[in-house]
Amino acid sequence: MADRQSAYSISVFGSQRDDSAPDTVSPSRVQQALVDFVMEFHLDNIFVYRDQIRENVLVKQYYCDIDIAHLISYNEELAHRLTSEPAEIIPLFEAALKTCTERIVYPSNHKRDPQQKVKIPEHQLLLHSSASQISIRDLNAMSVSHLVRIPGIIIGASTCTSKATSLHIRCKNCNHEDNIPVNGGFSGITLPRTCRRQKQQGENVEQCPLDPYAVVHEKCQFIDQQVLKLQEAPDQVPVGELPRHIQISADRYLANRVVPGSRCTIMGVYSIYQRKESKQSNGAVAIRNPYIRAVGIHADVDHTMKGHAIFSEEEEQEFLEMSRRPDLYQVFSECIAPSIYGNQDIKKAIACLLMGGSKKILPDGMKLRGDINVLLLGDPGTAKSQLLKFVEKVAPIAIYTSGKGSSAAGLTASVQRDKATREFYLEGGAMVLADGGVVCIDEFDKMRDEDRVAIHEAMEQQTISIAKAGITTILNARTSVLAAANPIFGRYDDLKTPGENIDFQTTILSRFDMIFIVRDEHERGRDERIAKHVMGIHMGGRGVEEQVQAEIPVEKMKRYISYCKSKCAPRLSPEAAEKLSSHFVSIRRQVHAAELTSNARSSIPITVRQLEAIIRITESLAKLSLSPIATEEHVDEAIRLFLASTMDAVNQGEGQSSKELMDEVNKLEEELRRRLPIGNTVSLAGLKRTLVDDRGFSEQALARALQVMQRRDTIQFRQGGSRIFRSGM
Repeated sequence: MADRQSAYSISVFGSQRDDSAPDTVSPSRVQQALVDFVMEFHLDNIFVYRDQIRENVLVKQYYCDIDIAHLISYNEELAHRLTSEPAEIIPLFEAALKTCTERIVYPSNHKRDPQQKVKIPEHQLLLHSSASQISIRDLNAMSVSHLVRIPGIIIGASTCTSKATSLHIRCKNCNHEDNIPVNGGFSGITLPRTCRRQKQQGENVEQCPLDPYAVVHEKCQFIDQQVLKLQEAPDQVPVGELPRHIQISADRYLANRVVPGSRCTIMGVYSIYQRKESKQSNGAVAIRNPYIRAVGIHADVDHTMKGHAIFSEEEEQEFLEMSRRPDLYQVFSECIAPSIYGNQDIKKAIACLLMGGSKKILPDGMKLRGDINVLLLGDPGTAKSQLLKFVEKVAPIAIYTSGKGSSAAGLTASVQRDKATREFYLEGGAMVLADGGVVCIDEFDKMRDEDRVAIHEAMEQQTISIAKAGITTILNARTSVLAAANPIFGRYDDLKTPGENIDFQTTILSRFDMIFIVRDEHERGRDERIAKHVMGIHMGGRGVEEQVQAEIPVEKMKRYISYCKSKCAPRLSPEAAEKLSSHFVSIRRQVHAAELTSNARSSIPITVRQLEAIIRITESLAKLSLSPIATEEHVDEAIRLFLASTMDAVNQGEGQSSKELMDEVNKLEEELRRRLPIGNTVSLAGLKRTLVDDRGFSEQALARALQVMQRRDTIQFRQGGSRIFRSGM
């Protein structure tokens, strides 16, 4: 049993315990009890572990995954010893598994000659349990050398290295060979100083010099080992604290199980190791660094579940009943931020965003995203940030960030250098950590342009490509983006077109499925209702709509969203698809006509992406009621939402005031053409005097008319814009 194949730590007070406890059970007895457990444990006449070992060994995988709950029900004392003294019990357990394999798979092995015996490799014990978890910040000295279970998110993974479990050494002088077992951990090993042949063959052999041994690498035994970096999940970190992280040592079948960004629960032995002596350590002798030696890595089955993958039957029944409610869509949207007055369409859009559409992978490997992105653009004081904060609470996975405090590396991924190995490795940013959830970005307009460009790819292709410091890789970022921004002037200016109000490039705007322009309208009846609502909330916690005690509590909404996402992926019915495509064509025609009359390209583009957006909204509405087919009713509502959001934003500049303005601009154009023959110049001040003061045209219409004519190359501005030259037709 000297050949222990994994890092292990010894109990801190080991020697005292051995002296004071003469009644400890001998290792062979414990091993026998463990063999009995594996051979005898059964559920409903199925021998779980016997079958598992047979299946694994037949495909040449020598491990066994054991549920601690089964061990507790079989022998509680043994289970207690396993959790409190894992360093002693785990090697015995692995030896027991090897014995069981011999009995189950090669029963005639012990009768054979020593030469013909099948050599069975070492086995690995994997453990999992549904017992209580402990967070990284709660690990303390009491947990050292105990079995712990920690949830978190993997932020970094080293490359897989080989670790020696047995060194084959040879004497340079007399070629005497020997094997030395390597006891794990991060500590090193020292080779024997003198040749061992003298001990074996007596004193009359010639002496070999000191330090005679060299390692023969070809004959050593190695196992895979990987070092992971586990960080607390962002939603479990107390406010104002930095997330803690801890190193995990995973070996053999646990190596290469998880990638950065995956949420998982790690079961392992909390151990300590001593770093290599560095110059800065100032000779502190008793300082040890903690790490966890993994004995089980349980990745959360689905990213959207965040550990809640199991739904009880009562819960499923309740959700199915809920999905049959005819008014579910209305109620669900009202339960989103119930303390915020109004904004019905925005709340409905957020309900769609939380559900998401259906992700599709085409036969040629191309992926179409199912996540919905929403942009709220509007005046200050319209509760945009509050909506974002609520979404962060209700989405199963969510990360909230503010525009000014986010850099491109923080949103996508950064390259770090490992202090010990000097190797580069990737650490995922917000978009990677929220994989399968929502990223809420506040103050979207205050971000630097180069940082905003970093999320272009993440929003459409749902991946993040990295090429830095010799690392070229692609990370998953399957997230929805909910962004809030202010217009250029802080407030939305009605007299300007959407293009002049919105400071974003069309490239980023086309990636948002719905763009809401949130206006702070001045209207007496509405203002009174809002004031009453706010006063009600401040005085008694109840708004005027009596909706603050929401019908569906946040926790239930969270579970329902998880349930819908895991159970349902709707598809369009043929009638719905027909209706959608014809509607899209009419929207394009309408936008094209508007562009011709206003003589400018629309700042919010309507492209094929917007057709896909309406499809996604339709699917999310079907998913909300758990229906597998999206019907025409869903399409109607999706089109209504799209018209109320993005199309409303496109047409914002072409309101009633601008209809009159456009007529005025057209009249002014004719007037200017009449007054200004080709090749003539006139001063701008003179024009203003004649047309604005004498003829009664508005100054804004004159500026717009000159701008339109300049775009068509009919006129040119000269002398810094003070004179106008008529250059063409």
